Amino acid sequence: MFAKVTTAHLEGIEPVLVEVEANISSMGLPSFSVVGLAETSIKESKERVKSALKNFGFNIFAKPIIINLAPADFKKEGTHYDLPIAVVLLLAAGYLNANVDDTFFIGELSLDGKLRGVRGVLPFTIFAKEMGFKRVILPEENINEAGIIDGIDIFGFQSLDDVIGYINGEVKKEPVKMDINELLSDEEEHLDFSDVKGQFAVKRAAEIAASGMHNFIMIGSPGSGKSMIAKRIPTIMPSMTIDEIIETTKIHSVAGRLLKKNGIVNKRPFIAPHHTASDVSIIGGGRDAKPGAVSLAHNGILFCDEVLEFKKSVLEVLRQPLEDRVVTVSRANRTVVYPANFMFVAACNPCPCGYLGDSKRECVCTQAQIQRYRAKLSGPLMDRIDIQVQVSSIDIKDLSKLQPGESSASIRERVEAARKIQQERFKEEGILYNSQMSEKLIRKYCKLDSESIKLMEQAVTKMGLSARAYSKILKVARTIADLENSENISSKHLLEAIQYRILDKEYF
Repeated sequence: MFAKVTTAHLEGIEPVLVEVEANISSMGLPSFSVVGLAETSIKESKERVKSALKNFGFNIFAKPIIINLAPADFKKEGTHYDLPIAVVLLLAAGYLNANVDDTFFIGELSLDGKLRGVRGVLPFTIFAKEMGFKRVILPEENINEAGIIDGIDIFGFQSLDDVIGYINGEVKKEPVKMDINELLSDEEEHLDFSDVKGQFAVKRAAEIAASGMHNFIMIGSPGSGKSMIAKRIPTIMPSMTIDEIIETTKIHSVAGRLLKKNGIVNKRPFIAPHHTASDVSIIGGGRDAKPGAVSLAHNGILFCDEVLEFKKSVLEVLRQPLEDRVVTVSRANRTVVYPANFMFVAACNPCPCGYLGDSKRECVCTQAQIQRYRAKLSGPLMDRIDIQVQVSSIDIKDLSKLQPGESSASIRERVEAARKIQQERFKEEGILYNSQMSEKLIRKYCKLDSESIKLMEQAVTKMGLSARAYSKILKVARTIADLENSENISSKHLLEAIQYRILDKEYF
């Protein structure tokens, strides 16, 4: 007897429809095979499905069984095929009598028939809705993740036995009704900019960076507060929109990084890879072509602390996603594109020992050591960093006298106001932030008066700025003007933006 159910295969974060077909012959020796370019994880699925069905008393393996995963022109992998394979076998054997053509199945089975959570549930659910399916049957562990999508019924079950009972009408179950407001509610922040005493110039630079999604580097001696400031930047960024939450959650779902507590990412990601990270862990790839740190940081921040300790090859592979805001991951005959629209924040010491220019400790590095250390940040990479600031240490005696800084909530109000100006400006342009402006849009929205043009010409001559650095200055100046609710860029805005490029010549 023949039967068919529907599931999907993930290519990056984009599902591809897969029909799981089963045929149980009435004659022949017992066999159980899976065809359709099934990878190892699906071949192992046979044993999990066989064990689960036997534990529930279904002895259907005394006949020739063949499972086909159609279409057969691309490789299939993933444990989410377990449930659709089990269901299609029961349909073919006559143990299920309902029509499931409008049902989409995903889920992994344990040997005793329990359903386990799987990766990629959110993209699968969105895909099922777009393809016109009425319901999704999946593990109960994944219901929060799938439940944020309206317009399709979500049914979560703990075991295969429950699924069988529901399909046969023996178990009544209502679709999941998630309280989206509860899922999207912000938890109390434990970090706040009020914790940072002093460092007013650096905090100002961080505010500008957050307002226009500008890439940002801090250079200073150990203990000067670079990491402390970086970790608090997400607290001054606007709350995520529902579209951003769905985009970001899809990536984290595919990567298997979602927390079971609520199943969604409702805060801007802050991804901080260790300096020993490999190219693949940063960009993505590997056997499963999983997203890397640059994609996990989508709609949030990628923070590289001690950036000059990273391998030069790792820093160089950042250039493409910083420019294109997407990353292409290739594996064998597959090419997967992941979004990578993040704000890059970096911190480093001025030299190997960390104390060059420090007022309290003397640098012990030679000039050759300093040059080798700084050479890791190439000119093209520095050109992609909009804002560069030097962070000076604060004397411990002065630190105790300083009052708490401005709160994150207060700074966030200004950032949100600047973002709203940008959203209104770019509503017909297909971008959201000043940092995304093309050369054409820079000419349109960053017009300078004669005084400002002369100022820029002097800056280019004295600082030896590249064409890309020139554009970065104009983008930052546009953001500074937005923070002051100014329609035009003045020489004052331009001067502040120029000072965020002075490290080009001094350091690199």
